[in-house]
Amino acid sequence: MHLRKWAGILGATAVAAGAFGAHGLKDAVTPERLLVWETAARYHLIHGLVLFALTLLPPASDSSARYATWAARTFILGILLFSGTLYALVLLDLPILGAVTPLGGVSLIAGWLLLALIPMHRSPP
Repeated sequence: MHLRKWAGILGATAVAAGAFGAHGLKDAVTPERLLVWETAARYHLIHGLVLFALTLLPPASDSSARYATWAARTFILGILLFSGTLYALVLLDLPILGAVTPLGGVSLIAGWLLLALIPMHRSPP
């Protein structure tokens, strides 16, 4: 799927998740669980925006494109693992899911490191 579509879908679902947490969950879960949900939605939205920003980078070199592609993949994986497990933890009350959440955090960190490695110079013609 095209990266801009991923960014749009992830951005929309992040806003929907945030609204659901603020309106649908505020009386249904404990305040602690609501904070977990808010953290998941915040990280979800931030990294969806980063994905969109990646689509705005001008094409530079093949190595830039590779780093950007891998950064995008790790951000998507990180959102799914980090935010996804936190959402599921709140909705399903399965604490075991908390063991998977750090893998999502590592993926998000890896995405940022890959972003830092993107060479911004153009390759010679």
